[in-house]
Amino acid sequence: MGLLSLGTPLHWSEAKGYADHVRKHGIEQFLHIYNYQKDRQTQCLLWGDEIEYIVVKFNDEEKTTKLSLRAFDILEKLEKPEHDWLAGIEKEPPAALWRPEYGRYMIEGTPGLPYGATFRDLVGVEDNMKLRRKMAHAAMDPDEYAVSLVNYPRLGCPNQLYPDHEPNGPACQSMFVPDQIINPHARFPTLTANIRRRRGSKVQINMPIFHDVNTPKPFIDPTIPWDRDLFKHDKEAKEGAALPDHIYMDAMAFGMGCCCLQITFQACNIDEGRRLYDQLAPVAPLMMALSANSPIYRGYLADVDARWNVISASVDDRTPEERGLKPLKDSKYVINKSRYDSIDSYLSNDPTYKSKYDDIDLVYDKDIYQKLRDSGVDEKLARHVAHLFIRDPLVIFKELLNLDDSQSSDHFENLQSTNWQTMRFKPPPPNSSIGWRVEFRSMEVQISDFENAAYSVFIVLLTRVILSFGLNFYIPISKVDANMQTAHKRDAVLNEKFYFRKNVFTSRTPTGNAQPNPESVEDEDAYELMTLNEIVNGKENGFPGFVPLIHSYLNSTNIDIETRCKLSSYLSLISKRASGELMTGAAYLRQFVQNHPAYKKDSVVSDEITYDLVKRADQIAKGEYHPKELLGDFTA
Repeated sequence: MGLLSLGTPLHWSEAKGYADHVRKHGIEQFLHIYNYQKDRQTQCLLWGDEIEYIVVKFNDEEKTTKLSLRAFDILEKLEKPEHDWLAGIEKEPPAALWRPEYGRYMIEGTPGLPYGATFRDLVGVEDNMKLRRKMAHAAMDPDEYAVSLVNYPRLGCPNQLYPDHEPNGPACQSMFVPDQIINPHARFPTLTANIRRRRGSKVQINMPIFHDVNTPKPFIDPTIPWDRDLFKHDKEAKEGAALPDHIYMDAMAFGMGCCCLQITFQACNIDEGRRLYDQLAPVAPLMMALSANSPIYRGYLADVDARWNVISASVDDRTPEERGLKPLKDSKYVINKSRYDSIDSYLSNDPTYKSKYDDIDLVYDKDIYQKLRDSGVDEKLARHVAHLFIRDPLVIFKELLNLDDSQSSDHFENLQSTNWQTMRFKPPPPNSSIGWRVEFRSMEVQISDFENAAYSVFIVLLTRVILSFGLNFYIPISKVDANMQTAHKRDAVLNEKFYFRKNVFTSRTPTGNAQPNPESVEDEDAYELMTLNEIVNGKENGFPGFVPLIHSYLNSTNIDIETRCKLSSYLSLISKRASGELMTGAAYLRQFVQNHPAYKKDSVVSDEITYDLVKRADQIAKGEYHPKELLGDFTA
């Protein structure tokens, strides 16, 4: 959840006049933090996870499910222990913290306090996740459940909300979802509307349909109200926004209504944070493919397994000029990506970095870059921030225009928190004990707490291996981008190959007058296409593999047998997902639909199928059903 401020939000027509004001003061705020915190050293590892849930209302008599729009009533109960602790009523901090999300049917849970660096912390993650789910259920009505699916299969279909509303709201102007689905905090309807206003059209989301034997060819969606004339942008679907053979969606809710699993690390210092940012960036697409869990959109099976491109398109506020569709006239830049996408440049000054890895043109604000450089910020960090600041602030609160830049970071966070990339580099908040942090953002939430714990712990252990063994994962940014698109593909784990570095061990620096052989340097930097099985589990006489490297690291530590066994079960799940021995969540959900007796092999995921699928997900999370093809012999 990004910045949540209170006040009067400005319509885009007024807000755009303050964009330079926000940018100017955002940079001043960043510089104040940077100059004050750049030499800060903190405890070596603190970290935490964020899990987002959808709140589903079950009607077991009618065998139907609906999204419950009661998240704020539920959150009021869930947040009370935190409020009591902050007020001094409770002496102990709560076991979990709860926050709203974009959807009024969504809740987000995090551990009450960050986890530490010990192995005991790692084996406690799953218990905390299970406790969170129990806490959520205790705050809900008896027929409501917190389900950790990436997206609700029939979001955008009729009669899927409780209470129900017609899709005719002025904020999103969607043909499929009402404004009442949006978090009522002023930030979210304003963000939704201002994206459309800035863009000059509704967002355009098209995911390829999965063509089953009875799916029409071409597939022209009969559920789109092609002739609706309620808002001026309604005609866009008929005029080409809705592509044939695709599932068309037209609102931010389809993207930001998805649930994710995100991990934030506090680094020892700014340099370690920047190094982790760079080394995890090439890992992000791989983990998205390994965690793929979203093959269904708006009641149809899609020919993709992951959510990222849906969210990317759902918040794409670029004008036609910025998208390169018209010559630049009113816009300043041609921008090749949405605000929600993979990173565009590396950040670290580590000796293993080479400029050739940044092989795509980076668009950045030259004036802001120069201001940062003149203020003592190094080239890479200055370019990174100046790149974030090519975007306009989308939500500006009238009461918060003029702030003390030495005490607030609101203007900086206004832009930082609306650049949703695979990695996020997070400066310390003002007047806080929190250090420099890195957020890993690509993973899809999993059905069970065991799976979510496994993916979380895997990433944490991988960071320990990167730092302990001095690993080098650098490949050209263009190849990371290519991997992101590959990761979306159906059964990418089984059928696709990904670019990755061949030699991840750092070479010794030449001593004296010795110069490296250019050919050996090229070979040292070589990358190749590998399967996820090869990257995760290693290949003979070649790449060592993430899991074997983690086991080597664990072998070098003082760890008790019980803890090692628990960690090994997590690593084994990741290993078997990568090898194909166990299914990804996406493959399991797709198979569930295709094997359902009500499925007509026409790509349609009906109400009946959705009820059984969401019910099955809830049963898996509670340990009441154990699909061996998804979980093997592991206990969820």
